[in-house]
Amino acid sequence: MVTVRFLARTLRGLEEVAAREVAGRGCGVEHQRHREVWFRASRPEPSLLDLRTVDDLFLLAGVTEDADHTKAALAAFTRLARDAPLRQLLEVRKTYGYSARAGTLDVAASFLGRRNYNRYDVEEAVGRTAAARLGLRFHSRRNGEAPPEGSLSLRVTVEGTQAALAVRIADRPLHRRSYKTSSTPGTLHPPLAAALAWQAGIRAGMRVVDPCCGTGTILLESGGLSPGAVLLGLDHDPAAVRAAVANAGALDGVRRGSAGGTPGVTWAVGDAGRLPLGAGTVDRVVSNPPWDRQVLARGALADDPARLFREIRRVLAADGLAVLLLHEFEELTAAVAAAGLGVDDVRVVSLFGTHPAMVTLSG
Repeated sequence: MVTVRFLARTLRGLEEVAAREVAGRGCGVEHQRHREVWFRASRPEPSLLDLRTVDDLFLLAGVTEDADHTKAALAAFTRLARDAPLRQLLEVRKTYGYSARAGTLDVAASFLGRRNYNRYDVEEAVGRTAAARLGLRFHSRRNGEAPPEGSLSLRVTVEGTQAALAVRIADRPLHRRSYKTSSTPGTLHPPLAAALAWQAGIRAGMRVVDPCCGTGTILLESGGLSPGAVLLGLDHDPAAVRAAVANAGALDGVRRGSAGGTPGVTWAVGDAGRLPLGAGTVDRVVSNPPWDRQVLARGALADDPARLFREIRRVLAADGLAVLLLHEFEELTAAVAAAGLGVDDVRVVSLFGTHPAMVTLSG
């Protein structure tokens, strides 16, 4: 039996959530690092490309423990590319439906801490060696030019003295969801939306509400993770609701094409401060409230943002949960407590230079 090793990239703060999703697919989690989960499977499994809480998925090609901060470490990166079983991994990649043939090869590198070299030095040490082995043209990122479409992409990540080399499986990062055809300011990063849904523990038959649904990302990811849930998306902005409907339609087409199911979602214009729902009728509330950042609070929340917490408490069932993405949560704790909600979990994530928290609340 051949064991295949993988490296999944995710947002900082979501490593544990992503590891739980990976383990739920029957894979063995080996290691968690900054923004990474390493795991193994007994065979190539195409369904892994549907992991929702990861940004991207790679085949782990090799590891070195000699990547210190000195410029001499560049030789270790060259050896890593020289010794990696790249041709074998390209054959594995073919089992996922991606061609082993490409005209060019590109490398993206990142590291933690100060080094006597930069990312481009690492990319060129690995890329020139790997491209020569595979008979491909190396595309350098040093001049800021994006790789051509169809390029074979390698990833190098360095933490401490440990460096990993990996081969991207798909032609583009997994976080670029094909259903995202419509967008508005403040639209949520899909793997983070999926992590909110995963954290909520949604199951088939549950009634799930996003009272600030925007373009629908949270509920569309919820439906992918938990088929059979009853999903309702509300937003005060009719344009956002129209975008959500369009994205749901695009997802419908994608999943019909792959013989999968489509989550049933009801979309409506509504006020998160005056939810059109009875008391105790909702199992889960999952949302990314506006809080006057990229999106202004509207309706009843414009004058009283804390009203959202009171409405959540009103509509939640006795054993219900709310999972919210909140900025500056410490400033909101008094409003949460005043609404009669308890804080079950707080998980800070890094998102494009900001540090919101995934907060789990119960009644």
